[in-house]
Amino acid sequence: MINIAIFVSGGGTNCESLMQHFENSNKYRVALVVSNKADAYALVRAKNHNVPTAIMPKAKLNDPKECLPLMTMYGIRFIVLAGFLPIVPDYLIDAYPRRIVNIHPALLPKFGGKGMWGHHVHEAVKAAGESETGMTVHYVSPVCDGGEIITRHSCAILPTDSADDIAAKEHELEMLYYAKDVEAVLENTF
Repeated sequence: MINIAIFVSGGGTNCESLMQHFENSNKYRVALVVSNKADAYALVRAKNHNVPTAIMPKAKLNDPKECLPLMTMYGIRFIVLAGFLPIVPDYLIDAYPRRIVNIHPALLPKFGGKGMWGHHVHEAVKAAGESETGMTVHYVSPVCDGGEIITRHSCAILPTDSADDIAAKEHELEMLYYAKDVEAVLENTF
């Protein structure tokens, strides 16, 4: 069994989708959900799925003596970011080469980088007058949103779509594809 950790910061819809996707797998198991925020609703979702949780504020995340033993304790071999806002520290990227993936709510390399998360991305897509948006799954690297792109999924947006409409369309793609994309990466990795 390959143990997976999901890192989250917020509500956890992608986290829940991943837990459901791997619930009956005989190869992969969500063994831990880690949040930088103690009040992240994703932690409630994890508990509802009987998945252990841990709180890892930024100071602990940036300390290898705090984070790495936790990963070892749960036998974590792969990390999935699902709405995790802090920058992943280099030591963790080095410990998990090509074994940390992230989802970005736009078609990278457009609309990526520091500060480009959540609604900020969808507002930027709207302001740029884009005719499509989508999601990008990529490996995590030391450069924010700069890791190798694994896959992208897109959808059309209308000139009349608001930033909220764009967000809803993009989120629908996440629910359809992210768990399947993660499984495909796992299949190619292990």
